[in-house]
This record gives sequence, structure tokens and C-alpha cells, in this order.
Amino acid sequence: MKAMLLKKLTDLDSDPFPLESGELPRPVPAEGEILLEVSVCGVCHTELDEIEGRMPPPRLPVIPGHQVVGRVVGAGEGARRFDAGDRVGVAWIFSACGGCTYCLAGEENLCPQFKATGRDVHGGYAEFMTIPEMFAFPIPEIFSDAEAAPLLCAGAIGYRSLRLTNLEDGQNLGLTGFGGSGHLALKMATRRYPHTRIFVFARSEQEQAFARELGAVWVGDTGDESPEKLAAIIDTTPVWKPVVGALKNLAPGGRLVINAIRKDESDKGCLLELDYPAHLWMEKEIKSVANVSRRDVSEFLELAAEMGIRPEYQEYALEDANQALIELETRKIRGVKVLRIA
Repeated sequence: MKAMLLKKLTDLDSDPFPLESGELPRPVPAEGEILLEVSVCGVCHTELDEIEGRMPPPRLPVIPGHQVVGRVVGAGEGARRFDAGDRVGVAWIFSACGGCTYCLAGEENLCPQFKATGRDVHGGYAEFMTIPEMFAFPIPEIFSDAEAAPLLCAGAIGYRSLRLTNLEDGQNLGLTGFGGSGHLALKMATRRYPHTRIFVFARSEQEQAFARELGAVWVGDTGDESPEKLAAIIDTTPVWKPVVGALKNLAPGGRLVINAIRKDESDKGCLLELDYPAHLWMEKEIKSVANVSRRDVSEFLELAAEMGIRPEYQEYALEDANQALIELETRKIRGVKVLRIA
């Protein structure tokens, strides 16, 4: 099968072709697993963190990709949940132990044995992949393959982030960074909280214009001061400086939810600017987001279908994965990027 492989950690500034095209044997599903013929796979900023070593895979080479839509074409022993031809999705959560305190509480995202698709195991930048059947998700018929793929990560993690804000309808919401997850969070928030006003902080003029198109009442740079204080802010940036700015814009009792799997250490010095009275006093909170649970993915797919939430996306061929990654790195973004595999 054709696949795009990450064989070494590298810096995209000096190496614009981090993934290599290769031919691998078709994987064989183990007990409880299904085999998928991959149709599309979304491109995520997390792949950049893997490639550049901020979140390195435990072993190389690895096939990246964790926003996968495909058809079931095989099953291992005991796998009976899906039939041949069923369309399913694969998210960042590949598996968890199932028996720890977190798993039993439905919070597999915190499981010590959590495995991530495309990092700990081969992912969806390939023609075929396997997945434990209990961690595959039926795709609502309303979505095309390309529309569904970003919902599995950018959408699901945005949904988890929005849940963690504890926002009530009518309270002001801020979004810092406006890529794949941010634009889906805005679409969801405008439907779920019809009286909430949304303020967007983004670096590029293109992202700012996109946010206005989607209904943001105010748009500024990540370091700007919002015209009103905000009850909650979701930060999806990979750096620290916007965190300090976001805390300044929170209302008393407000909550900042950091939706980032890693933060770049290069601007860590800006944390010295943190001023307790200005940034943290008055019972402000900081909450991080760690991975996603099966509940997040399932609930968001249902909500997105019910509310008609569709991502804006750009499509690329599998062999153009490096181009999509470079554009993501250089912030050439309007919504999300999707690889067409089959």
C-alpha cells in the first residue's frame, strides 16, 4: 500500500519535505480490530509537533494522521461491531486500557496507557490502516468524507474545549488562534449559545477576515485588548505569549481553556510578564485540554449532524502531504486541510 512516512525528526524551516512516500504491506487486523480502506485524512498541527520533535513518536518510522475516514474491508477475530462497507472514522484516541479509574469514568483521554493514532501507532496518511473496533466511530450520512474528517479531531477537541469553559448562553466567549479547531468552535458556539458574543484574536489578516465572515463580533491580534471582558477564552495557539494576553482579557471568575498539546518553549520568557493582579487575581482560572475521549467524538459527530456544522476545508492528494504541512506551518490556513487518499 502507498503511505507517507515520517522517518526522522526534522525542522520544517530547513527541510520542507519531512515525509517520504513509500510502499508498505497492507496491515492485518488483530483480534478485535477492523481494517479500513482510507478515503481521506485530515492534516493537523499535531503532526508538526511530531515532525519537529516537540511531541516525538516513540518509534520511527511512523505513518502520521489521526482524522481518518474510511470503509471497513476486513475484521480480526471477534470484531463484529461493523459490517464490510461501513463508513467509519478514526480520531486521535486509538486505544486506552479500559480498566483504570479514568477509563471507568469515561475519561480515557487521561488514561496512563492512552495511545494516539499516527503517533504511537500508524495512522491515516496511507491507503489502509487498522483500529480497535471500539475506537471507531460511525460517520453520519449528512457529511461527505472530506467534511467528516476534520470533525474527528479539530471538531471533537473544540467541543471538549467548549464544554470545559462552563460557558452559559449570553456570556462573552473569546477564541485565541483561528485555525481548524477555532473555526469549528465558533460555528458550534454560535448555534449552541445564540445570545453569546464571540471575540476572535488571530495573527493573520486572512484568519481575521475569515472570523468576521463566520460571525465574530470583534476581531483583533493575539496581543490586543478586547473591548469587553470575556467570561471564557479558548486558546489554540502553539506558543505562550497569547496566554498572557488572554488572561488580561478575562472577566473576574473567567476561565482560560488551553487547547494545545504542546507549547513552543522559544517564547517561554514572556511568562515573566505575568502580573498576578492584572492577569490572575479575581478568581480567574486556567484549564488545559488533554486529548479526547470517545464521548467527545461521538457526541460532537451527533451535534454537528444535528446542527449542520460543516468545516471549511482545502483538499490535497496524498503525495502532496508535505505541501499541506508547510502551508499549515506558515499559517496559510482557511479552515482545515484534508488529504484525499482513495
